[in-house]
Amino acid sequence: MSSTESGRHEGFTAEERAAMKDHAKELKKEARRGSRADKAAEAERDVVAKIAEMRDSDRIMAERVHAVVTAAAPVLAPKLWYGMPAYALDGKVVCFFQSAEKFKARYATLGFSDQAKLDDGPMWSTAFALTELTADVEARIGALVKQAVS
Repeated sequence: MSSTESGRHEGFTAEERAAMKDHAKELKKEARRGSRADKAAEAERDVVAKIAEMRDSDRIMAERVHAVVTAAAPVLAPKLWYGMPAYALDGKVVCFFQSAEKFKARYATLGFSDQAKLDDGPMWSTAFALTELTADVEARIGALVKQAVS
């Protein structure tokens, strides 16, 4: 959220407002869908379509993240979450991909919600910056996703 130098709150940024509008659209669309199987199939199509809309560098990473996540944890269901590709277990988001372009950041992010079982003592990471996907990075993502749903 943005604020002035005096510390006075000025509200949400344009990117934050856009993400909230995306989420409202997602909820309305989900409510209109038919059977559970129809909802799952259409949600996956929505994720693939959202990834296809991304600029080249984000799109390439998002495609690979999508492939790694769905292979590592087939129990996760792809869905859009605040306009981002996300992967849910029993309707609750476990992890998501945030493109660099989404919030005008210098890197994309792979994030995990509190549903992810990544606990490691009193402190652990829940988000990872992605600048490129090497074989090692893909293997680490796969391992994290498997741990998250274990």
